[in-house]
Amino acid sequence: MPDIEKLKSEEKGHLMKIIGSVVLMLLLVSAVFAAEDVVSAVHGSVKKIDSSTKTIVVKTADGTEHSMHFTDKTAVHGVDAFAQAAKDSWHRLKEGTEVVAHYTSRGTDDTALEIDKVGKDGLKTTGGTIKDIDRDGKKLIVKSGDGVESSFRLTDRAAKDGEKDISKGVETGTKVTVYYTEDAGQKVAHFFEK
Repeated sequence: MPDIEKLKSEEKGHLMKIIGSVVLMLLLVSAVFAAEDVVSAVHGSVKKIDSSTKTIVVKTADGTEHSMHFTDKTAVHGVDAFAQAAKDSWHRLKEGTEVVAHYTSRGTDDTALEIDKVGKDGLKTTGGTIKDIDRDGKKLIVKSGDGVESSFRLTDRAAKDGEKDISKGVETGTKVTVYYTEDAGQKVAHFFEK
């Protein structure tokens, strides 16, 4: 005759192993999804826009092509929001437009959070050496080659991106290009890169 107490003890042990395994699996899955919410950025020109599949392809100077999806929530800066877009464009962005695209990755899918037009009517650029950077205070000071210092207020995304791979290793003394707008006489940095 089987020992009932022994069977109950074995069942409890088996159940505890299952519960432990499920908890561990949930922790690992949540860590993977948390790690995938990192924002990356790519600077290049629009190679293709497909409104039917909601994708945009950005080609960098080295020839690398980055394909990403856009949504109704994807912010587009540096374009005239009230001007009528041409049939071959999306938010007045079209093939050949210089852009900086900020995106997140989930598995093999990249989703554009923000696309900034660079150049005429878009973000301005300036280069120089970082004299001071305060990510918490959202301030950046860049000294140009001719010694002129420019102060920038960092957008939330630029301050956060500065802590990630986008501008990894960018500290005082680093040569950078800053992409910015002007708002009420103040320069606002949206993105900067080495």
